[in-house]
Formats: sequence, C-alpha cells, structure tokens
Amino acid sequence: MTALGVAAAVASGERTARSVAEDYLERISEGDGGIGAFNLVLAEQALADADRVDAALGRGEPVGPLAGVPVALKDNLCTRGIPTTCSSRMLEGWRPPYSATVVDRLRAVGAVIVGKTNLDEFAMGSSTENSAFGPTRNPHDTSRVPGGSSGGSAAAVAAGFAALALGSDTGGSIRQPAALCGVVGMKPTYGRVSRYGLVAFASSLDQIGPFGATVADAAACYEAIAGHDPLDSTSIDQPPEPVGDALTDGVEGLRVGVVAELCGGGRQEAHRNGTNGSPASGVEGVAGDVLSRVQDAAGALEQAGAEVRTVSVPSAVLGLSAYYLIAPAEASSNLARYDGVRYGLRVDAANAAEMNVNTRTAGFGAEVKRRIMLGTYALSAGYYDAFYGKALRARTLMLQEFAAVYEDVDVLLCPTAPTTAFELGAKTSDPLLMYLNDVCTIPSNLTGHPAISVPFGSGDDGLPVGVQVMGPALSERLIFRVAAALERTAPGDGSTP
Repeated sequence: MTALGVAAAVASGERTARSVAEDYLERISEGDGGIGAFNLVLAEQALADADRVDAALGRGEPVGPLAGVPVALKDNLCTRGIPTTCSSRMLEGWRPPYSATVVDRLRAVGAVIVGKTNLDEFAMGSSTENSAFGPTRNPHDTSRVPGGSSGGSAAAVAAGFAALALGSDTGGSIRQPAALCGVVGMKPTYGRVSRYGLVAFASSLDQIGPFGATVADAAACYEAIAGHDPLDSTSIDQPPEPVGDALTDGVEGLRVGVVAELCGGGRQEAHRNGTNGSPASGVEGVAGDVLSRVQDAAGALEQAGAEVRTVSVPSAVLGLSAYYLIAPAEASSNLARYDGVRYGLRVDAANAAEMNVNTRTAGFGAEVKRRIMLGTYALSAGYYDAFYGKALRARTLMLQEFAAVYEDVDVLLCPTAPTTAFELGAKTSDPLLMYLNDVCTIPSNLTGHPAISVPFGSGDDGLPVGVQVMGPALSERLIFRVAAALERTAPGDGSTP
C-alpha cells in the first residue's frame, strides 16, 4: 500500500494507525536482518504515536494528511532524546536535546516515526558501506549496494519497511540511492526545506528531501516538510507552491532538454540538434543500458506531448572536480567541532592535544578522514586560490550556464546514476571510482536547483534504473509534474523486490 493509501485507510477508519504500525514493525523485525536499513528501530515510540493518531480520530479531531503513515529518518537528523549517530563512532552516546524541524513537521501531520536509518558516515559516500555499523544491502539483490549516502532510507522504502523516508542530499545522496533501489527520491531547491537539526556535512550544499514508492507519495512528504523556518538562516522566506495537484497535468507543450554532457556526449551532439557551441566531452562512465532508459524516457515524454531536444551545459563536466574541493573544504570546517570535549566520543590522553588526536583517530572512519584532509589542504595557505578558489569559479560558471539553458527549456533530463547497483566491495578500494557515482547528480547541488529521480525500467542485469528530472530554482511543482508523467509511462518491470 502506498503512503497515501495508508493515510486514506487510517482517516476513513478502514485501518487503525496502530495496526499499520504493527505491520511495518513486523516487516522490519522479519526482514531487516538481511538488509541492514536501520540503525535504530523505535517500536515503542511508533506504537505510542500511532495510538495518539487513533485517539484523535476517535474524538473526531482533524488529523494531518500523513496520519498513521510510517516514516523512516536518516540517522543524521536530530531526534530529541533519541540517539543520532550519523553512523559514526564519533557521536557515540549522543542524544540531541532538540528535534530537526522536518521531524517536528512530520509529526505535526500525523506521521509515525519507525526508526533511524543507516548511512555512509557523516553522509560521506555513495554506497552506504562507510558506516560504523556495517553496510546496508540493496533489497533487489543483497549482494549489491543500495547507493548512498542515504542508502538506509532508500532501502527501507524499497523493502516495504517504511512507507516514506527522509534523507539528505549533498551531492546526490537522495537521488542516487533512490535510483539504485527503484524508488522515487527528490532534492528540493536549496533553502526550500529547513536544515535545522540536520548534522552538517557541507552547509552550502546540504538539503533534506523525501523518498517514496511513488511520485505522489514523495510529493505529499515534500509538502509536509517544505516551507520557511526562522531557525534556519538559509531558509527561503516565501511559501512553497503545492505540488500534489499538478501531478495529473501532463507535459503537453513543455520543453525538455536532454543534457548531452551528462549522457556521455558533448557539444557535437548538441550542435546536431540545433544548439551552438564547439565540441566538448561529456562525463565518463555512464553505462549503455542506463542511457537507453534515458532515451526511452525522453521518447515517452515526447509521445506525451512534450518538445524534447538535446542541450549542452559544458560546465556540467566540471561538477565532480569542483564538488570534491568545495564539499570537503566545508566538511573540514564543520567537523572541527568533534574534538572530544563537548559531546560524543572522547579518548583520554596525557594532554588536550593528544586527546583531540586520539579521539578523532578513533572516532572517524577512513572516508571521513580522507575528506577532512582533502578539505583542509584545499583551504590551506598557498593552495586556497589554486584549488578552492577555482572550484568556486567553476560553480559560478555552472550557475550561469544552467540559467542560460533554462531560458530555452523548462526542465532537463539525464541519468541519475551512471550504472545500476554495483556489488558490495567493488569500489571501496578506489575512492575516485566511487566518487564517479555522483557525476550526474552533483550539478544540482552546486547550483542549488531541485531535482528528482524516478524509476524507469531496468538495466541489462534486471536491476532498477533511475531517470533524473532537473529544474531551475523553485520549480518543484514542475519537476514533480514531469516525474509523474514519467511514472505513468515507465516500463512495468516490477520495481518492488
């Protein structure tokens, strides 16, 4: 049953919120041992929350649009009095004194929180293998990764352990695991959803967003969490447009651009399709079966009445390089607070300096240490202009080029992930190979624009493929509309494991 189906059944009295919660908790108990989606299952709290929903209904009181819907939270979202670990030893024993704004907003509309999900440590990774608690496995094939860093949330929805889930997306950490797990995952415009209570990785890139089994479910979750928050200084101070009522509008007359560079091609192809420019190469590593699904999706939109053309955004190929300077630089600053003094892990030593070194050595995993060192180096005297400064200029160029292309098209289409889910351990020894998994998703983080991944058929190995729809800032209503059109035309190969 979809999240909206659950909400309707609870609101009508067909189901009680408690019976729904019991069913989902039983699924988790029976199935999560082989998946590892959850760091913590909140069975007692979930049943208590469900009972409150049932009591409100019994008194004839209005309940929210997600009343009784089981939701999983990525374990970098603060939950008052409940452990929040970021899948790291560094936050061992920490119980936040407050909840994230998005958590409070979900509870305000009646959602039932069933647990905290696994992630790459401090959200740094693309496979959910960089966790102090062990990897999460893909429900479609447990020898494969679920993607990352929000792999636990994606796997929880794909396995039917939660009807909805929240993740965070810094370079693709919602959309890439959504693609690999065959669910819908959406990153809002930067500032559209409050980051208050999200443990920071890279503050100019981080954004919270929903996972759902359907576009309509993800839209309902987005509507519940979006909106201005005075507790977040980067929050957009204007009301968000509703998105759910646009899902049936179709795509007649919309202009859709297929990004040549993110499909492995360059300006030559764009030129053949009427776009000016000199030849330029595209990103590497996009598999042929994934490109075929993108082409199929473009064809489906064209059949539905959209005008589809190939467009060029040359700076898109710079995204990976710019991101892996900007994000680690911000991480090295944000993670300086974990010093063994204020909260979390502390490894004692003879003096404060040694204690700090020992604590960070023991508390951080290899990938987090790698990114801290890379970021610190990029910010160091003598290298700031050569590395970090150039990355910021590349980001500005990307903003300018995306703004220009959005004058000619309404939305953009490209792969979400360059391949289907790969085997556990296949890329852990080669960081660069792992980083390439984010090559198609990073541009939207650097620009701050919204994007959504929609399941669209499968690859040659039978595993899910996700197609990404990108739009300009504050175009959530539009990208949900296009995503819904894609969902209606997607091959019916069965994306539920």
